[in-house]
Amino acid sequence: MKKRVLFYLPITLVTVLLASCKVSQNVSEKTIVLKNSSSLALSQKAISIKRENIGESNVKGAFPILISKTDTIPAQTNDLNGDGKWDELFFTTDFSPNEEKIIQLKWSDIDPRFTIKTSARFGKREGKDLPVHPDTQEVLMANQVHKKLGYQKYQTDGPTWENDKVGFRHYLDGRNSKDVFGKKLPGITPENVGINSKGAVEDNYHVMYDWGRDIFPVGNSVGLGGYALLIDNKINRLGILGNDTINNVEKTTFKIVAEGPVNSVLSYHYQNWKASENLYQVQETTSIWPGIYGYKNTVSIDGIKGKETFLAAISNLNNKNPLQVIEAGDWICLIQHDYLTYERQWILGTAILVPANIYQGYIEAPKTGQLTDSYLAKLKVDNKKEISYYAIAAWELSADKGFNDSAFFTNYVTNLAQQLSAKIKVEIK
Repeated sequence: MKKRVLFYLPITLVTVLLASCKVSQNVSEKTIVLKNSSSLALSQKAISIKRENIGESNVKGAFPILISKTDTIPAQTNDLNGDGKWDELFFTTDFSPNEEKIIQLKWSDIDPRFTIKTSARFGKREGKDLPVHPDTQEVLMANQVHKKLGYQKYQTDGPTWENDKVGFRHYLDGRNSKDVFGKKLPGITPENVGINSKGAVEDNYHVMYDWGRDIFPVGNSVGLGGYALLIDNKINRLGILGNDTINNVEKTTFKIVAEGPVNSVLSYHYQNWKASENLYQVQETTSIWPGIYGYKNTVSIDGIKGKETFLAAISNLNNKNPLQVIEAGDWICLIQHDYLTYERQWILGTAILVPANIYQGYIEAPKTGQLTDSYLAKLKVDNKKEISYYAIAAWELSADKGFNDSAFFTNYVTNLAQQLSAKIKVEIK
């Protein structure tokens, strides 16, 4: 009798015709049975299956091939711990209500070259007069921030990540804010966004291109999906403002963990973050996959004493409408919809989805100080325990129409929350 592995995953097709892939036969084949346990139709649900659940001896080839009936499902493997060996099989797929989907897993020695629908980009320069070069990692010490250096070291101020719907960037220069790129086209944005023809850092993305532009004002907030700690009623920002010359984080280590057709993953480790005279060690992981107007962020903090509250942030610059707070599935949705873009030029919907079981209400950041102009969702935080949440942004000029309407955006967010709450039963034969 074949051994069966059974487990459940909380989880968020383009048909690809493969030409001639050399697929390993028999011994490496597995059958994956996925059962949608909800009455919802699920669109591009993200599935992660750990390597140990597939079986080491059954991996004969470098590239996974997933076949459902006559369709091939784009998939990839990710090495999440950096040991040179992949840890998870990742893909997205659709489900009808209560559907059971049978997928054949095979392995190929040839890259099937699926359509690229996610990307992570990072460029840096080693001196003011040197060109930017692409990289996948960085170590930033407390005295190497933008103002202290006297020049901007990073393309787009830090890494960007995107899918076929929307793009984001992280201010790695010490500010640790998260910004939004509005995309009008599903393709991946050009590699030279944020640099000029000579390879110099240049702010060339606050103007409109065919693909879109940076649309979201961040100011002294931490943007969409940034975070802080509330300690003794004081908001402690992870990082600094643009004019500060010394970081409150001793050492920041960044790495692009994975970049593939259906998933890109970024990692940040903050060593000795000083907040209210305490020192914290922070691990943050950012993940994006196709079809979703947003990204998933996961944070764990070592050093929690029991008096801290985690704050997940959503900038409210240019917002003149009431904040909506709606519970949907396992999530509390904090939703804004207004002319949230630069100079209130276009309509943008933004939201954060935070776990309902640790939600403790929200506060509004002050208009002055180290972290301003934001709504901050208060979440219970335990030492070394991960907190996962989602940041959502949908622009009225996006390829999918309707986001200029507040009710449409609210429905999108709450429906997404319900889909993220759905459970998929996974059986491997």
